Amino acid sequence: MAREDTFREARQHLQGMSDADLEARFWRLTEEAVTPLVDLARTHTSPSIERSVLMRMGIDSRTCMAVVAECEKRGLLGHGAGHVVYVCMQAWDCDAPAAARRLAKGDGWEIADAKWGGVR
Repeated sequence: MAREDTFREARQHLQGMSDADLEARFWRLTEEAVTPLVDLARTHTSPSIERSVLMRMGIDSRTCMAVVAECEKRGLLGHGAGHVVYVCMQAWDCDAPAAARRLAKGDGWEIADAKWGGVR
């Protein structure tokens, strides 16, 4: 059975659009598709997921537990514990385990609070 060629009909709404228009449409549609996924991730994470992310960043279990607990206490868990560590890594110019150790000791939470306005 031959497939009916509907390409010409299906793309009629795109005719007359410039490359810039097509690119803008692509990014708008991409954002529409991705936004619900990002929102879902923000509202459906858990401490165990966030600890798992940190462990994959090379951070030991005890440090992961401390960082995630503090993220949860400050209302930052939805932004991702890994993201919190990453922001501090950039601020301190260090690797993930070093940044997480500092956070676990209580240093640097003002960096995360300033970025996301923690609820502490």
